[in-house]
Amino acid sequence: MRARATRGSAVTTPHEAVIGSTGLDHRKMGVWAFLGSECMFFGSLIATYLVYKGRSLSGPTPHEILNIPLTSISTFVLLMSSLLMVLALAAVQRGDALGARLWLFGTPFFGMIFLGFQVYEFATFVREGLTLQVNLFGASFFVLTGFHGAHVSVGVVWLLTLWTLALRNRLTRADALIVEIAGLYWHFVDIVWIVIFTLVYLIQ
Repeated sequence: MRARATRGSAVTTPHEAVIGSTGLDHRKMGVWAFLGSECMFFGSLIATYLVYKGRSLSGPTPHEILNIPLTSISTFVLLMSSLLMVLALAAVQRGDALGARLWLFGTPFFGMIFLGFQVYEFATFVREGLTLQVNLFGASFFVLTGFHGAHVSVGVVWLLTLWTLALRNRLTRADALIVEIAGLYWHFVDIVWIVIFTLVYLIQ
């Protein structure tokens, strides 16, 4: 009986935390490690942009083409989505199903608005003559902001998946860590955009 009880106590449920020697859940540690690698990835893209943005300007320059007021609005929308993400996690942690559904939809919805602004901006730049092939500024700008937009898109799909689970009553307080991990990724994407917005749009 004792042996059977011992074996049974070692079994964990999908909702149970898997704590390592660091005292943190292995899943959360994995996300932090992933975000660390993403920091290096975006750091290299930002450094490349800063090196090349003032070189070989055969086409439109940053000063001529960047629309700071429009991008300021999209930045505000993305920052507000981070606030909604905080509210979503708090709702899940306290077992508020209605609040979880509301905020888990609002967060990716704001993310989609941000992506809409970005698509509009890209289309405007192309019409005004700025493409990947025009100059080094265009190439580095589209690569940097395009990769960030791709990360936002991943976050939107992730959060909509969680929202779908919440609609089906399959997201409970026991799943708070899953929502927290998604929130870490979303906040990271927002922080990266603040850096990009500052260096690309505000400091020219």
